[in-house]
Amino acid sequence: MENLTMAKNAIQKIAMNAAENIPYDKLMLSQKNVRRIKDGVSIEQLAEDIGRRKLIQSLNVRPVLDGEGEETDTFEVPAGGRRYLALGILIKQKRLAKDELIPCIVNRGQETSAEEDSLAENLRRADLHPLDQFRAFKTLSDQGLDPDEIGARFFVSPATVRQRLRLASVSPKLLELYEKDEIRLEQIMAFSISDDHARQEQVWERIASSHTQEPYYIRRLLTETTVRADDRRAVYVGADAYEAAGGVILRDLFEQDSGGWFQDAALLEQLVFDRLKGDAEAIRAEGWKWVEAAISFPYGHASGMRRIYAEARELSAEEIERYDALKADYDKLDADYAKAEDADEAIEAKLDQLGAELDAIDDRPQSYDPAQKAIAGAFVTLAANGKLQVDAGFVRSEDEPRTETGDVAEGEEGSADGGTQSNGDDGGDGVVVNGQPMNDASGDDGEDDGIKPLPDRLVFDLTAQRTLALRNALAGDVDIAIIAALHAFVLQVFYRFAPNTCLEISLKSGSFSQVDGLAETCWAKEIAERHEAWDRDLPDEAEGLWDFLLGRDEASRKALFAHCVSLTLNAVVEPWNRRAKALEHADVLGRSLQFDMVDAGWTPTVEFLGRLTKARILQAVREARGADSAQLIDHMKKDIMAREAARLLEGSNWLPEPLRAEVDEVSADAGDAAASEMSDEAALDGDAAELPAFLADDADPSSDAPVTIDGDETDHLQAAE
Repeated sequence: MENLTMAKNAIQKIAMNAAENIPYDKLMLSQKNVRRIKDGVSIEQLAEDIGRRKLIQSLNVRPVLDGEGEETDTFEVPAGGRRYLALGILIKQKRLAKDELIPCIVNRGQETSAEEDSLAENLRRADLHPLDQFRAFKTLSDQGLDPDEIGARFFVSPATVRQRLRLASVSPKLLELYEKDEIRLEQIMAFSISDDHARQEQVWERIASSHTQEPYYIRRLLTETTVRADDRRAVYVGADAYEAAGGVILRDLFEQDSGGWFQDAALLEQLVFDRLKGDAEAIRAEGWKWVEAAISFPYGHASGMRRIYAEARELSAEEIERYDALKADYDKLDADYAKAEDADEAIEAKLDQLGAELDAIDDRPQSYDPAQKAIAGAFVTLAANGKLQVDAGFVRSEDEPRTETGDVAEGEEGSADGGTQSNGDDGGDGVVVNGQPMNDASGDDGEDDGIKPLPDRLVFDLTAQRTLALRNALAGDVDIAIIAALHAFVLQVFYRFAPNTCLEISLKSGSFSQVDGLAETCWAKEIAERHEAWDRDLPDEAEGLWDFLLGRDEASRKALFAHCVSLTLNAVVEPWNRRAKALEHADVLGRSLQFDMVDAGWTPTVEFLGRLTKARILQAVREARGADSAQLIDHMKKDIMAREAARLLEGSNWLPEPLRAEVDEVSADAGDAAASEMSDEAALDGDAAELPAFLADDADPSSDAPVTIDGDETDHLQAAE
């Protein structure tokens, strides 16, 4: 027991190094400092910080010894060299005296070397935990400092300060989990997108026990009832108007968010409705009979309507003369310049000037005939970029002008061109062939001339003979036969109430308006552009169509013929309408066209895959990329699986069964063998087993109901979510 007491008494007490205030000019930088590479805050920034808050950490110094081992009047600084240099900058700036007393810890012992002290000072320090930094910035903000001032004091950007403040605003429960390393920093960054602590905690409870805890998925769950700022509805309303109405925009300070998310979808929808209604009223005030407004319209919404187009005003005689003169000058200068060997900037500038003047005349403003506007209307919708899109000049069938002649009773339907057809006689009931009445129903039997009208049966027999003769003649003239068929097609496709043709040919075209998003496909847009181009070229009145077609070249007639015929094609599979033979012919036609949906631009989108079952999604990935790729996503929830599958299927040329081309058995066997070989190669390829990168979230599609502005009746837009 005595020995134990003596051992305790033998333990020496630690004596701390003394603190002294030493004039700066008695200090010198030690060459034994282990820090050689510049890192972190610069010396200049450190000097500014010391100038603001003074020294908050003493220098570690050792006395400089002379040749006999005695202390001199100077000290070296092995630990704290950056602070020493920063103080030197303040002295150069005359903000600090040369002999200013500097707090120092003087180490006179020989237990450790100067190099060891320098190394220990740099290695033993512990970086501040990020959460402590977030909370410290929050405390400074609560004390009244704005992000700019905090950033200036700690040499970080104001954006960085805002990020730290946003992270400190996350639910305390989640921050506590982060402190315990149960949540990663990237996840906290994702949670910071929302200020709703209850929603943050609810999302964490949802994903805590799941395999998918990635930041992108957290952001998606927090924004699933919002509308992206780049959605056309948000662009149309604008962030300023939305926020002025009390809406909140969620912003991600850590990722590119394209403007954030509009949190209140219902408010945004109401703002869209209100603005659309106002814009539609303004357009209707221009003289249109009706205006329909909606965020989007289904494909074929204008089917069955005639369209009128704006026309450029007629040029005056002076303008025509000026245009011809400009054109002559341009052509002459262009021809002369083409023969020149060297480039001439002056001539090129003159050509540009003349070309601009000609374009200004060609592109003069266009306007609609007020009389036509009075019976027509416009569709107002939002383009994909959020701009207002106005498609005007559509005439409904009930608004088509009708003329009444002869004894037609009021309300009686007229002829195909909107009026009642007369036979050229006042009675209006006779049969007209080649402009001559064959059977006068006026009651005049012609007895005064001794000639009675031909009997109906004889007229039928004679015209039947003429019909067969015409058929035979038409069969012998392919060009006229094509023109006649084209004439019948164009009348039905482009003209409402057009006069009948003698060819008993009818066209039927399905609109498929029940298919969401069909109008936005590249094929629908291309068809619509082609149709509008032809509609503009065709004569306004159907009576001039025959001469128009005769005057076109063969290539033009073929193109118009193909367009009209294409509109009748229907390869839709309908469970209530069994058309096996028709669908078989669609396959034959597709093979003749060497048609393939991949070449046509079809790709498996997230929206499409989201309509499949999980088993179907996995089957698609398995067919396109092999079993290994399918296994990578088989544990995911369906919505995440659809997104990853879309990425995996990109560029794979995979098609669902209804879109695959029919092939013969030999080709099918060869294709199966090739697919098997590709699958084997994919299984051996290491890249196939890499975990796919998760994709960013997109806005959910919404259903849009039209708002009809015609009189006092309006239909409300449906909610976005």
